[in-house]
Amino acid sequence: MNSTLPLGGKLEELEKKIKVANLPNDLLEKLEEEISVLKASQIGSGSFINFENFLNYVNCILSLPFHSETKDILDLNMAKTILDKNHYGLENVKNIILEYLSTLILTIKNQNISRSPIICLVGLVGTGKTTLAQSIAESLGRKFERIPLGGMGDASDLRGKSRASIDSEPGLIIKSLINAQSKNCVILLDELDRVTDSGRKDIMGVLVELLDAEQNNSFLDHYVDYPFDLSRVLFVATANNTTNIATAVLDRLQIVQMPSYTDEEKTVIAKKYLLPKIMTQAGLVNNQLTIDDAVWPIVVRPLGFDSGMRSLERTIEGICRKAARLIVEGKVQSVTIAEQNVKEFLTT
Repeated sequence: MNSTLPLGGKLEELEKKIKVANLPNDLLEKLEEEISVLKASQIGSGSFINFENFLNYVNCILSLPFHSETKDILDLNMAKTILDKNHYGLENVKNIILEYLSTLILTIKNQNISRSPIICLVGLVGTGKTTLAQSIAESLGRKFERIPLGGMGDASDLRGKSRASIDSEPGLIIKSLINAQSKNCVILLDELDRVTDSGRKDIMGVLVELLDAEQNNSFLDHYVDYPFDLSRVLFVATANNTTNIATAVLDRLQIVQMPSYTDEEKTVIAKKYLLPKIMTQAGLVNNQLTIDDAVWPIVVRPLGFDSGMRSLERTIEGICRKAARLIVEGKVQSVTIAEQNVKEFLTT
């Protein structure tokens, strides 16, 4: 927008922008009415502030993907390949996800609707819940957005704050859609069980609306103040356990339990997936760091049993950092972790 224009000129320019934006007719009329009010009151002392607030609102509206979506990849064999590539083991969980994707593929092909039971992956920290949700999005060729609910204490974080508020802004659902620029993205509702006690009731109420196919086709964000159709969004949820999730929300979820990893599974995952990835992040090439097979049991379990992968990932990150420092300081050209020196490389 031309910043040198007078307020009236800016309003005219904004009106033209709105008219060519292919917005729903009733929303277009609503915006045009607001422009008429601003034109009539542009002499007042608060007119510039009102215009700036309206401009921010219009920019939000124009960023919403009312007509934009990605083309679905409806290929179950490809989905299986992606799941196997990204996740070692977890055969039962992957089979459930493939069954879930099968029903989604059929409803899209036969009924042209994107509707399927909403999966909630339940398991301890580090068992692969988030990466599985990402793999579902990758399998379908859809954009992926994550909304962290851990520590959330106010439903307005999801639903937005009215433009009448000083700190008005859209909620995380609308922000996710804007970021994805796709109305059929995959949105991960991460850690449903970890919202605060004070905000749980209201947040669970919003979640019921999001996850209910009869209600989510007209989701009302308090900032946008216009119903947005979320029926083509694919929601996936995660939780550490279901204890603190409202019954009404649980009724709308298909719970999938994530198993704990055995030490043998963690060793394979660490060798095949984690070590190459973390070495690359640390700037190490293949021959600069080697971990002997004999020391993997110590690396996998330095402080006792841990069901997930997150602690192991941090352990490998620590090993890579120590190796990188030795190489950069010129003390060695490469590092081999063996039984004799493994304890020197374990971060405590």
